Amino acid sequence: MNKRWWVCLGVIVSMHMAQAATPINATERDQVIEKLPFITKSRSAASDTAAPNPQDAALGAREMITAARQTGDTRYWGRAQAMLAPWWNKPDAPTDLMVLQATIQQGRHEFSEARSVLTRAVKLNPAQAQGWLNLAALERLAGNYARALQACEAVARAGQALYAQACQLETQSLQGKTNEARVGLQTLISAADNTATRAWLLSLMAESEERAGKDDAALRAYQSSLKHESDLYTSIALSDLLLRTGKHKQALKVLAGLPETDAVVLRQATAKKRGGDASWVELRQTLRERQVELKRRGDKLELHGREEALIALWLDEDFAKATTMAERNLDLQKEPIDWWVAIQSARAASDMPALARLRGDIQRTGLVDARIQGEKS
Repeated sequence: MNKRWWVCLGVIVSMHMAQAATPINATERDQVIEKLPFITKSRSAASDTAAPNPQDAALGAREMITAARQTGDTRYWGRAQAMLAPWWNKPDAPTDLMVLQATIQQGRHEFSEARSVLTRAVKLNPAQAQGWLNLAALERLAGNYARALQACEAVARAGQALYAQACQLETQSLQGKTNEARVGLQTLISAADNTATRAWLLSLMAESEERAGKDDAALRAYQSSLKHESDLYTSIALSDLLLRTGKHKQALKVLAGLPETDAVVLRQATAKKRGGDASWVELRQTLRERQVELKRRGDKLELHGREEALIALWLDEDFAKATTMAERNLDLQKEPIDWWVAIQSARAASDMPALARLRGDIQRTGLVDARIQGEKS
């Protein structure tokens, strides 16, 4: 099983490797023009074509999905789709390949399409545990915690007890049952029989503790998770905790060496700005050029709403724009960080009507998060 349920949870990152609009001309033999991702894949002439059979296609697609997650390079999502081309959107495709298709769609923020594919997959094969896990993650993303728990129960019926328990504990934590989540996750961590599983469970523990207002415990859990296994998502989550608690220097250390995705560059710029380092302006310009490239390519900018809201909030201090972008982003995804960004933006903008709307929506969703509600538990 993949560390994040095969889904991009909390912060979605993208890497735009295309050259900026202004050509770069080298003036020195050793001048660095571009830094490549720390993970690359060798490519043969057929590397972007489908594998000859479902088993090879699944293996190749999983490799590309892992590369997409570890590097933040969105091109790997396209390569993963190419591996599945003969079975893409086919009603008679093997359910394993349906789940992989949905994973790619989730990575691209095509959540409605992913939900439709997953629903079909688990209907055809109720024992498809990974499909149920992905469906539970989508329900959490939409703020449908009761439905998420139902999907977790289906994982248990499919015979995956550990993942079913972790799924249930994470969902219950979102509903404020933090003590139960703490005890349950600690039990699973103690029983974990490999490093990857322990790192993943520790990252769930860290997020749960952060929602409970236990920042010190969350910090320890994030750091322990990363000691067991490096992970882009967990590193960004840890940097967010450090930025939120005023530890910008430590945040920069965590971000150092990570692939320079939009999410990473944004947080580096924020940490430098808060530390009085004028070089944050250059990073802001990098983000601006990437946005221009997105528009040129015809990408849907609303899929990058979280990062755009954070840029407006943290870097541009355009709080009205941040509020608008954050509320629009909530139409797509409702993870705790999305609610937090919206609340912070509305507070900074002194937008009382938006705050009232957001608080009402959060209450109806049932999310309990000390960062949002200003409470400790």
